[in-house]
Amino acid sequence: MSQAEIKLASLLLREHFGEIVEKIGSHLVRMGSQPLRMIAHGTVMSLDQVRKALCVLIQHHLVTFQLQKRGQVEYEAQCGRILRLLRYPRYIYTAKTLYSDTGELIVEELLLNGQLTMSAVVKKVADRLTETMEEGKTMDYGEVSNTFMRLADTHFVQRCPVASEILGSGDVPPPPVPALAMGEKDMYVIPNLNLIGKGKRRHSENADEEEEHPAKRQKRDPDNKELPPDDGIYWQTNFDRFHQHFRDQAIVGAVANRMDQTSSEIVRTMLRMSEVTTSSSAPYTQPLSSNEIFRSLPAGYNISKQTLDQYLTLLADDPLEFVGKAGESGGGMYVINLYKALASLATATLESIVQERFGSRCARIFRLLLRKKHLEQKQIEDFAMIPAKEAKEMMYKMLSANIVALQEIPKTPDHAPSRTFYLYTVNTLSSARMLLQRCYKSVANLIERRLHETKENRRLLEKSQRVEAILASMQATGAEEAQLQEVEEMITPPERQQLETLKHNVNKMDASENQVDETIFLLESYIGTTVKH
Repeated sequence: MSQAEIKLASLLLREHFGEIVEKIGSHLVRMGSQPLRMIAHGTVMSLDQVRKALCVLIQHHLVTFQLQKRGQVEYEAQCGRILRLLRYPRYIYTAKTLYSDTGELIVEELLLNGQLTMSAVVKKVADRLTETMEEGKTMDYGEVSNTFMRLADTHFVQRCPVASEILGSGDVPPPPVPALAMGEKDMYVIPNLNLIGKGKRRHSENADEEEEHPAKRQKRDPDNKELPPDDGIYWQTNFDRFHQHFRDQAIVGAVANRMDQTSSEIVRTMLRMSEVTTSSSAPYTQPLSSNEIFRSLPAGYNISKQTLDQYLTLLADDPLEFVGKAGESGGGMYVINLYKALASLATATLESIVQERFGSRCARIFRLLLRKKHLEQKQIEDFAMIPAKEAKEMMYKMLSANIVALQEIPKTPDHAPSRTFYLYTVNTLSSARMLLQRCYKSVANLIERRLHETKENRRLLEKSQRVEAILASMQATGAEEAQLQEVEEMITPPERQQLETLKHNVNKMDASENQVDETIFLLESYIGTTVKH
């Protein structure tokens, strides 16, 4: 991992889990896999603290463990998973868009807890939704269960790997480390539950009796060993499926920008038809006939079969090659070339970054190099129609920023400059890697700045929270308007202005983090598919 990734991982761990977990996680990220005692020695922390921190990280799938040949158990940080913490708001928002508030809360609970049983998720979500409803209304467990089943059917949530049922018997001792495994077929199988009930409000009249904590009830009645019906079947969020959805949305948006809304709807339909049958790392979607696509189009799109065939031919003939033709049966078989689509999206991102950093003329040269592959300085000046002096300045500026590369092709073995061709080229993969590191650094800077702004104004934020709490309690007891006004005046106009500025700045930085993460996702997806390819 690069220094930028290590710094970002450390900041994300501290923000989500606190200082102790951040210290353990950062140590594992830097040092690689280590046994328990080496972690404790390296971080100068007690074994108990290290164990608890590792429990938290394992619960959230940020650390894995395995048995080494010498018999030691070693723990290893999953750097990719730690960086995914940045994308949690996007996962939650996507679940809300697709499956309304219930889907949003299901995914939020799974992300907050790392892994949970279905019965625990349903109860927690039903209670939270009941809290937001009008007095007298409650959320039924059945409705939450149905949304959970839909999320599992579309693979947005999946079962966690479980320990194999091999226990020590006779002279054979139990294995020192459980072997976790889960078959592909069982990953999305819903347990047979009959959850009957409704969500409960936290401050209901019988809250003390009804909502007694299970741990307290167990201490009071140790013989009560009643377990939930799905005990041991834990669920987690399927990040790969969310990433597949983000990729599909990016492809649909690119087609809409390049052509029109109808073309993008056809591509959306093709992606939706193959979203569960195509793996997230597949280079192409499953081949689909034009007749199948026609039958699967949304009801609102009243286009004829002939018009659809024309659109499909137009998409297949497009130079970007997002859609390809795979055969003639069934009116023509069509696939979406996912690798080429990601490459085009990454290239467009690089072009946009060059335009923003170096101006439109540099972007023109960059596009020219992408199209022509290799060009000499004189050829660049002629093709781009830019004066020689300006073209040289621009080329050296991009060369020093590692946006373009210079390739030497000698005519003779002595590499004499007078007998050597100097060709400029763009190595898209190395440029994408370099810009990805800049993105990691940008996000880390944004998080640090946000934390600094909040720390600088901590006293004012605490005062604002106290005033809001006093106002809420006074409104609940039916205080007069004059009394409320008096409490509100505890925050002076300059302080109120300062709070507004702080809120605006923090919101701006949050939005910037999400925007940079979208670029990170595109570049990571392109690099991942190119390396596999």
